[in-house]
Amino acid sequence: MIFTRFRFRDRVRPLTFRPWFEELHADPARTARMRGGARLLDSLVPTGPFFPDFLTPPEGLLGIERGLAALLGTSRRRLAAELRRLARHHNLPGWVRPLAEGDLGALKELVATLRDYHEAAVAPFHVLITAAVAIDRASRARSMLSGGVDRLFTEMGPLVRWTPPVLQTDYIVDKDLVLGGRGLRLVPSYFCQRAPVTLADPELPPVLIYPIEQRHRWRQAAARRGGLGALMGTNRSAVLHALDRSATTTQLARMLRISPAAASRHTTVLREAGLIETRRDGTAVLHTLTPLGTALLEGSTSDPR
Repeated sequence: MIFTRFRFRDRVRPLTFRPWFEELHADPARTARMRGGARLLDSLVPTGPFFPDFLTPPEGLLGIERGLAALLGTSRRRLAAELRRLARHHNLPGWVRPLAEGDLGALKELVATLRDYHEAAVAPFHVLITAAVAIDRASRARSMLSGGVDRLFTEMGPLVRWTPPVLQTDYIVDKDLVLGGRGLRLVPSYFCQRAPVTLADPELPPVLIYPIEQRHRWRQAAARRGGLGALMGTNRSAVLHALDRSATTTQLARMLRISPAAASRHTTVLREAGLIETRRDGTAVLHTLTPLGTALLEGSTSDPR
């Protein structure tokens, strides 16, 4: 639920989330029900170096109601400490003060608002989300069973870099998480994008929330929308098909009779979706299909490796 707000802030909205965006905006009652939670999350989960850990209790892995019940049980001391830390990075509205003071009424209102937001923004897509996450989890389990930790982390590249016994990942702040004999729980996330996320407090049980592979999102999103063209739109689908051979932005514009600016916008979105890769070739920018892009054009989202 937390990561959905980050997706609304994306400068380039990923194609695999297109059905989600469009269905939300097509239902005014649903978007109205989201507004309170959206304002709340925009205050408590800003884009930046920190957001409170109490908003993502481990009980949430057992279902939204278990997670909200755990949130409702957050201690006053923890609320005060984490919201005080958040205030050092982000200006907080006045309604946060009763919550930081542990006011039970404010905490109950927070939980009710988050429940409404979840019911509107996430619950209607439960089948799509859980299916994609289940496929990713099964793929990771096969890697672990066949090649142990080495293969698991190697195949999670470039999200992570495994140099035993150190696991590295790009992160918004420079930090070390020392396990000290504790296990590391890997949590696949449908809405997490680009880089893994961990809890801010190193004393909490170690968790690494990572984005599922794009191919698993594509498989479910394309099936829900009824095909690749319906999912990404006619023009963008045409750009992808035109890249069955590498082409520059100018060449794409000429082939498809669109402006270079439009071709550049389309390739930016396709690159963000993991379907093409871009490199500079002299003064030109050359676009090439990735294995995932090739697999989609061939009508398959099976593992391209």
